[in-house]
Amino acid sequence: MNRKGKLYFRYGTMGSAKTALLLTTAYNFEERKMKYVCLKPVVDTRDLTNVIKSRIGIQRECKWIYHETDLYELAQSLFEESMAVIDWFLVDEAQFLTTAQVDQLSRVVDDFGSNVICYGLRTDFQSHLFEGSRRLFEIADTIDEVKSTCTCGRKTIINARIDRNGDFVEEGEQVEIGGDDRYIAVCRKCWRNKRIEQSYRSILPFRELAKD
Repeated sequence: MNRKGKLYFRYGTMGSAKTALLLTTAYNFEERKMKYVCLKPVVDTRDLTNVIKSRIGIQRECKWIYHETDLYELAQSLFEESMAVIDWFLVDEAQFLTTAQVDQLSRVVDDFGSNVICYGLRTDFQSHLFEGSRRLFEIADTIDEVKSTCTCGRKTIINARIDRNGDFVEEGEQVEIGGDDRYIAVCRKCWRNKRIEQSYRSILPFRELAKD
């Protein structure tokens, strides 16, 4: 094929408007009569309907990606349905993709010339890469950061998980779906300082007992 597509990865912390960017991109494609499809891993269960929804209130229908979904086969079936190659695939929450699924998307780009834009988080609440994000960093043609600002003015890097008291949670499963009640995006320095503060607070009662 003469079509030349690209695999894009646009990453940012929670609250950086990644989903809003995806949805406005979809709107622009729609206005230009371009063929596109929105996709989203079903692991994100905050919405029970098959939609991608932004915090600012806009939304679009999407197709679910299950853990066992072969995205190359899905693309082929969509091409057959539309009787044409789809120009753009827009993938939300791409950090939840498997390594195999990212590879399948790259084959869609290489074999059919479609463009695939993946939007997602880089790291989890412990600052470790997600599986899908790691593979996208390894093989994406274009990587862009969607930046946002910490309350201190620095760039956010960490998606800190918080408890009901606002303290950072340092242990637990990598995937735990939640919004502002469970996560806060902070810079590396604020993340470190908060953890030091919590550590000191936890040992303070023992120091007081030792004095007595």
